[in-house]
Amino acid sequence: MEYLTADLVDAHEATVRSCEVQFRNFGARPRFHGPIRTLKTFEDNALLKQLFSAPGNGAVLVVDAAGSLRCAMLGDFIAGLGVQNGWAGIVIWGAIRDVVAMSRLALGVKALGSNPLRSGKQGIGRVDVPVTFGGVTFRAGEWLYSDEDGILVSERELPLPP
Repeated sequence: MEYLTADLVDAHEATVRSCEVQFRNFGARPRFHGPIRTLKTFEDNALLKQLFSAPGNGAVLVVDAAGSLRCAMLGDFIAGLGVQNGWAGIVIWGAIRDVVAMSRLALGVKALGSNPLRSGKQGIGRVDVPVTFGGVTFRAGEWLYSDEDGILVSERELPLPP
């Protein structure tokens, strides 16, 4: 279903929160939404790969990578796992790599930028804990709506405008 975050704000301004970070769109799906899952980690994407290797059921993974641009948290291989396993998208407060390949994948991908350097693989981090950046706290089970204008978060699923 087609929607715009601006329309959602107009209809639900009192109940949505808008992320202030000016993310770049990298995936082939600039508009995506779904229930939130979270990951808090730093320069280590082993847990991200583990999550994207499991059924996503239309969820959006929000990754707090502390804004680090020193290495990529997501590349085309792991993003492809996300597509195969039914994830709607991913928002990374950090970097990705494989930008050209990522642009062809049917996945919503928002990140700060890109870096070809791979991240660590030690499995350090925490899953489904509240993460905060851009003036918004993202909690597992809340809903994220993303398009070319930005990112909105709601405590519950919103009815999409007709």
